[in-house]
Amino acid sequence: MELQRRNVPFWTLLVVFFAASVRAVFIEPLQALTSQRSLAESATRLPCRYQGQVGETVVQVTWYKELRDGTKDQIITAHFADGQTEFRGYVNRMRFESDNPIANSALLLPNTDESDDGMYACHISTFPNGNFERHIRLTVWVMPISTLEPVVMVEGQSFRVAASCRAVGRPLPVLSWDTTVPGKSQNRTSNEAGSISSYFSLHPLRSMNGKRLDCLVRHPGLERPRRLSNQIVVHYPPDASITATTDNWFVGLDQAALTCQTSGFPVPEDVTWTWRGGALPDGVAASGARLTFARGLRLNDSGVYQCSVSNGVGVAKADYKLTVTEKSQQKEALLTDSSTLIIVVASAGAVVLVMAVVVALLVRYHRRRNQKLKSQLSLKSEEVNTLHRQASIKRLNSVSSDPRTQSEDYILLRTDSRMKNSQASLGQPIYRDSQSTLGGRWAPLGVSDADGRPVAWHDEGDDVRVATSDPGMDELGRRDESYQMSRNMSLVLDSGLSSSKVPPDDTAVPRTSPDVCETASPSEDNWCPPPPPPPAETFADGPDGGEDGDGEPYHLSEALTNHFYYSNGVLRPRPHANAILMHPNGQVI
Repeated sequence: MELQRRNVPFWTLLVVFFAASVRAVFIEPLQALTSQRSLAESATRLPCRYQGQVGETVVQVTWYKELRDGTKDQIITAHFADGQTEFRGYVNRMRFESDNPIANSALLLPNTDESDDGMYACHISTFPNGNFERHIRLTVWVMPISTLEPVVMVEGQSFRVAASCRAVGRPLPVLSWDTTVPGKSQNRTSNEAGSISSYFSLHPLRSMNGKRLDCLVRHPGLERPRRLSNQIVVHYPPDASITATTDNWFVGLDQAALTCQTSGFPVPEDVTWTWRGGALPDGVAASGARLTFARGLRLNDSGVYQCSVSNGVGVAKADYKLTVTEKSQQKEALLTDSSTLIIVVASAGAVVLVMAVVVALLVRYHRRRNQKLKSQLSLKSEEVNTLHRQASIKRLNSVSSDPRTQSEDYILLRTDSRMKNSQASLGQPIYRDSQSTLGGRWAPLGVSDADGRPVAWHDEGDDVRVATSDPGMDELGRRDESYQMSRNMSLVLDSGLSSSKVPPDDTAVPRTSPDVCETASPSEDNWCPPPPPPPAETFADGPDGGEDGDGEPYHLSEALTNHFYYSNGVLRPRPHANAILMHPNGQVI
């Protein structure tokens, strides 16, 4: 079916099958039907080589071209005895590749043409095995031939074609556009001519002028797309403006000039200058877009100067009003600027001076204020120190009467003092007033304490004194008193407190000698306990021996006498320059 579609004659098939039955051998091509591709204007080789069996002889080789109507055109023939024969229409266009076509029957096309496209057959005649054939389908590609035609447009025109691209080739090429401007492309194809055309359309604007609009051609015979470069062409009318070399036009100014700046596409080349609508004044020359004053300016040179340009699409004009003054405005402006600068500098100096004065006053004010604050702080510190010293002296000479703040040692000392007063009051009248701690009445006869001594108590129930009239009991009382004092001192020493750390009493009175009584007579309702007996009377053995023979009570009594004194029935510490006072709550004063 494939061969029939390619218009292969039926007898050719019979030859092929017959050759296959006798095992004919083709070195090339190996298959009975092959396809081959070639480019126009290039050399093409159609292979055909037959190898016969032993005893088989190749008699003739013939190449045919099969036409579309089913007929055949004989191209060339080679006979083993008669030689080669070329047929009409193919002379000098096709030939055998080898000088011995019987051995190598390949056909060579030196310059392939598009018309060479078609089906070719290589026919081999042998003896005695008969005929054999090979069919080759040749496809000729034609490289594309492309062209691009730009279109000149004018700004303001309607939507139209900006460029067209056309290509001819086989197989048919593919066209496309490469650009950044907005537009629309349209392709048209002609299969008979083997050509394709593409058109790109847009609305022309001056901003599109000079933009890229390239045509790309793609074809199987090309390794990469072929680019046809192009730029959009849009004509638009010109614009004009005038610039001057200076803005200070005064009488006598030299080398003054005006320039006409233009734009547009195509670029305007013709520029026309006028003055006040007419010819230019004497001494003024125009050269293209530049107008030059060849002399110094005059007052009558003032007026409106105009330049006019055109580019075939439109005309543009620009005006410049020139006013000539008698004096230079720059000098006047310089004087004005100098005066202004002087005023500004003077004002700035005044401001700086005022600021300096203000800063100096502020510094002086703050310095005086700091000195005043420092002086006040010194006075306050001195007052605080003075108050602190006064409070220390007051605490040294007084003891708080608050029983909640009295230490345990202080209570023991006071209790011992009361006991001594109780012992010393035996045989003496009892007085009572606001300062005395004795009061009440004697206990009934026969009432005594644990030691067998008579007991006296107060009505308030806050103190008890023991009294006796027995002389032997006086000596016993003294020894008991010395023992109690030693015991109290031991408690003071064991607690780690010196005699100077005993808290003072708020009811203290000025210190007096232990040998001097605080009251003048018993009639003053004040009672003063008798002074403690001297160490020689208390301890007969002297400092080296006592009641127990160890001398300890003597030293304790001496220490008690040197560091304590009795006042108002209370044992108080003697003031000392290096003494350290401690409040009853445990804080050092």
